[in-house]
Amino acid sequence: MELRRYVFKRLFQIIIIFFVILTVLFLLFRLAPGDPVSRMIDPDMTAEDARHLMEQLGLDQPLGVQYLYYIKNFFTGNFGFSFHYGQPVIRIIADRLPNTVLLFTTSIVLAAFAGVFLGKIASWHKGRSLDTTMTLGALVTHTLFLPWLALILIWVFAYKLGWFPINGMISEEIWLDPNAGLWLKTLDVAHHMVLPLGTLFLIHFGSYLLIMRSSMLETLKEDYILTARAKGLTEKTIRNRHAAPNAALPVVTSVGLSLAFSINGGALTETVFTWPGIGRELVFSVSHNDYPLAQASFLLIAMVVLLSNLVVDVLYAYLDPRIRY
Repeated sequence: MELRRYVFKRLFQIIIIFFVILTVLFLLFRLAPGDPVSRMIDPDMTAEDARHLMEQLGLDQPLGVQYLYYIKNFFTGNFGFSFHYGQPVIRIIADRLPNTVLLFTTSIVLAAFAGVFLGKIASWHKGRSLDTTMTLGALVTHTLFLPWLALILIWVFAYKLGWFPINGMISEEIWLDPNAGLWLKTLDVAHHMVLPLGTLFLIHFGSYLLIMRSSMLETLKEDYILTARAKGLTEKTIRNRHAAPNAALPVVTSVGLSLAFSINGGALTETVFTWPGIGRELVFSVSHNDYPLAQASFLLIAMVVLLSNLVVDVLYAYLDPRIRY
């Protein structure tokens, strides 16, 4: 009952926060310098054509009227048309979102499993050469500058060795071939995915290993670990069944938030690898004053982040019986 009350309370807070974000985004894009019309059409267009286009887009209305239409359209699921693409924003997001989810969810899940597993081993061998090597390796990968790492991987494995494609998500010759089956297309996407996936894996893996190692070291000091040893349980059983599940709780929080923020596609990663996802479209829409597309992208990110925080809090209560709300 207490958990249910907590969830309803958090949902009420999320609605208020989201409404604030909704308003701030509207003002942010409307008050920003720049004219979206001049970016959409040939710069040689006449003033009359530009004014007519502004009327069609509703940008000639007072700010208050635009805001009312903005709120109404949001609650009716109408995010408008992209100024640049001339397509419904919802269609553009629906096309790009699966690409982002595929790349970032896969990389974060793989990094989390590897980080938890190796962090557990590193803590169990505290002070030894294995622990030192793992910790230093995690610190190096965690502090690497993502674009630099991505460019190095591209230069070595794509340009010099030619093992992987330099950019993009698919090979047009394969996807346009009517004889190419689903398996061949899947392998093609996986082939393009190796370098961006490897970049994201290395960046996230280090943080998960360090978090798990630190949490595991604290957990091993708990009384129930001493009790487990007094009962004669093996070290492997104590580590895997008693210490690791509780030590992994901070990693759950980190993974939940990473998955939430990854919905923006990691603008740097998608830009460097020309990966057709939400992050790349977000950068493009902001730089070209494409208000509808940029607003919808930011709102999607905000919604996922807020709900992910709630899911992580609720998940904590199920993973650790000592936590009560």
